[in-house]
Amino acid sequence: MTLDAPVDIRFTPAGTPLAVRYDGRIWVVAAEPVRWFSRSDWWNTAKRAPVGVGNLVDIEHLQVQVRLTATSALRTFELRRDPLSEQWLLAGITDTGAAAA
Repeated sequence: MTLDAPVDIRFTPAGTPLAVRYDGRIWVVAAEPVRWFSRSDWWNTAKRAPVGVGNLVDIEHLQVQVRLTATSALRTFELRRDPLSEQWLLAGITDTGAAAA
């Protein structure tokens, strides 16, 4: 399933995600997250910024395995934050085969 839904993420002081609020529910991170960066296709966008504004091309990604309760099936959330944005987006959800709680 592909989305672009805004989510809230609770992080540790070190920057590790602990929980994701999505669709009015709190999903607890149940495994070590994976973080990576990709580049936006800036040549196809109309984004312009004055010199010194910051990074306009690096998109931050997080892949986290989450669950609602200790016995719920795991789901994988792919999260994305665009350059210069504080808002995380839920880019996609993958179920591990079992029905989601």
